[in-house]
Amino acid sequence: MNTDHVFVCGNPALDFAATLRARRTARFEMFAAPDRLDAWYVESGVVDSVSPARQADVGRATTLREAVYQLITARRLATDFEDEALAVLNEAARRPPAAPQLTHSGRWTAATQREALSTVARHAVELLSGPDVPLLKECGNPECTRVYIDRSRGSRRQWCGMESCGNKLKAAAYRARRKTAVA
Repeated sequence: MNTDHVFVCGNPALDFAATLRARRTARFEMFAAPDRLDAWYVESGVVDSVSPARQADVGRATTLREAVYQLITARRLATDFEDEALAVLNEAARRPPAAPQLTHSGRWTAATQREALSTVARHAVELLSGPDVPLLKECGNPECTRVYIDRSRGSRRQWCGMESCGNKLKAAAYRARRKTAVA
């Protein structure tokens, strides 16, 4: 599987929750090493630089990620939040976030691991309490568990992304139609 981070969900908290791929099948962990967590923070645009992660930082990040995923799922399905997941999210959000600075070349955000994690947690709080909640959808690919914000015309988006899931499913459907047409 490709180990590059993908940002198709429409919010950093959703992309963060999607770093455990294929939750129902193969379960591919994107934070397999501390440097992958560092890369995610920078590639996502949450920060411009981050202090190097240690294994304990990965543990905190995956704990928050699972809490965020549980809360997103509960909100999407209109069920009650689990208290433990709320406590994990709120504890991370209470910490100081990454603070952007103005430099001669523009905006720059350097962060510690905890500041970067707090910034992600705050994105989750804003998402789960904001106007985009009715737009949350899970990808139509049965193997994919990404949740995304559907801002498409008529709310007809079916996949988290065409490159990651849409093309695969469309190609499979085409092959299935061709197979039955030939038979």
